[in-house]
Amino acid sequence: MLIDTFGRVATDLRVSLTDRCNLRCTYCMPEEGLQWLAKPDLLTDDEIVRLIGIAVTSLGIEEVRFTGGEPLLRPGLVSIVERVAALAPRPQMSLTTNGIGLRRTAAALKAAGLDRVNVSLDTLRPDVFKTLTRRDRHKDVLEGLQAARDAGLTPVKVNAVLMPALNADEAPDLLAWAVEHDYELRFIEQMPLDAQHGWKRDGMVTAGDILAALRTRFDLTEEGSDERGSAPAERWIVDGGPHRVGVIASVTRPFCSACDRTRLTADGQVRTCLFAREETDLRAALRSDAPDEEIARIWRLAMWGKKAGAGLDDPTFVQPDRPMSAIGG
Repeated sequence: MLIDTFGRVATDLRVSLTDRCNLRCTYCMPEEGLQWLAKPDLLTDDEIVRLIGIAVTSLGIEEVRFTGGEPLLRPGLVSIVERVAALAPRPQMSLTTNGIGLRRTAAALKAAGLDRVNVSLDTLRPDVFKTLTRRDRHKDVLEGLQAARDAGLTPVKVNAVLMPALNADEAPDLLAWAVEHDYELRFIEQMPLDAQHGWKRDGMVTAGDILAALRTRFDLTEEGSDERGSAPAERWIVDGGPHRVGVIASVTRPFCSACDRTRLTADGQVRTCLFAREETDLRAALRSDAPDEEIARIWRLAMWGKKAGAGLDDPTFVQPDRPMSAIGG
């Protein structure tokens, strides 16, 4: 079991498969990209599967989310999914992606055992997409979403970040589109995880702003805390159902007290929080031939030291020293 001093138990593992990405979203990284991790520093496919196996069989992990960077850039992704699906007990598996490569991989991922996907799409306007991501790939994302739905990777969840002066006015249009296509839309407050440290609290589009905009067109009924559990998104029933919309308000409505996540970076470090500045090295233990029991012990010790909260409401908050692409959202 992965438990901390506040009694929280981690059952959800986020695994970053690569720090690389084929987009350059303005809220994540600079236009020129980043200094990528050297290949020897990355975990191998075998090392990833071994660590997930330890987490599932010895530490109580029930859900595994593959992230990046962009996880579809990992050459061995389908094989990794297939091998994790063979673990006993079998964890639930999902993937967070920008969707660009989903059209050609969705069916194979489903066949390998992937349960569902989260796809990032911040706008319905191709020109705004190009401005936000610095790439002209809007059509590819839409085709990837359809391929995921056709393959049965459901529910297909769409993650959207709203930015002032760019797409802040699109909340109602995005929800209408998601309802039409049977996607579950989740808005995410912009978080301080950009490599260039350009995030500012003042002027950000908040959960309150998003809900106010949605209510100009839709009737929203709060789902309630019993249904939410430890999920990061607060959800509302849209126009009486069955569709729902979620808001992940990491900045204005932090949910740290119910957090059940632990994170593994692409280079084999444990992060107890997306906003943590401390890491615990599992790669060194792996490569020094440590037994599974020792790796599990190191992981438990790391989780025991998890802090009470991310500290985003603290005016002295200091952003993590690694961008989101290297940590894995």
